[in-house]
This record gives sequence, structure tokens and C-alpha cells, in this order.
Amino acid sequence: MADGRFVFVSGQSPTRDGTLVDGTIREQTEVVLDNLAIILRSAGARLDDVVRCGVFLADLDSLPQFDEAYIEAFGAHLPARTTVGVALPGYGVQVDCIAMVPDAVPDPVTPATPPTEGR
Repeated sequence: MADGRFVFVSGQSPTRDGTLVDGTIREQTEVVLDNLAIILRSAGARLDDVVRCGVFLADLDSLPQFDEAYIEAFGAHLPARTTVGVALPGYGVQVDCIAMVPDAVPDPVTPATPPTEGR
């Protein structure tokens, strides 16, 4: 069972200040994961709160280099992950994620009030 509030972060590409970062797949992955961490922080979450990632790689042969940066960023906490090979426009990696904001108070649900006898 999940308590709290989910944050859904759409696919992040290796950009910094609006400029595509060229480099190895590891370097691009580090930028992508930094971008995810910044977005999560603004929502009150961290990479440790991520429960699922979608990973899109332009070249599946680069998976070992991607994994090095991914494991370094997430540490012992490795969220569920799907990795697929896709055509990407000029870069090698894109990642989306879902995180659970800790200590978030769910929206209250008002229970229906049963009718009172005599009214």
C-alpha cells in the first residue's frame, strides 16, 4: 500500500541551461539524473524516493556505462526500471520517473454521513 503523494517526472534529456550536453553516455546520464534530482527536490522528494524509472537508450550497447552512473546516483536504493532501445534526436539517453513524496498528507476523503433517525 502506498501512502502520500506521487510525483511524475516526464522524460529528461541531457540538457543543462537549455543546451544539449554532448559527451559519453555516462556523462549524459549524470546530467539527466541531476535534472531529475532537481525536479524531485522542488516537489519535496529525492532520488531515494523514486519507485520507478523508464530509461530510453539510443544504443543498448551503452547499457553498462548507463548502469555505472545510475547505480552511483541511486546507491543501494534501485527503483523498479524498464529500459528500452529507441531512436533519440541527437542524444543518447532519456529518463522519466515516478517518486513518492515522503510525509505527504493525502487529500482527505470525506465519508458519507449516514442519515440520522428522526430527521
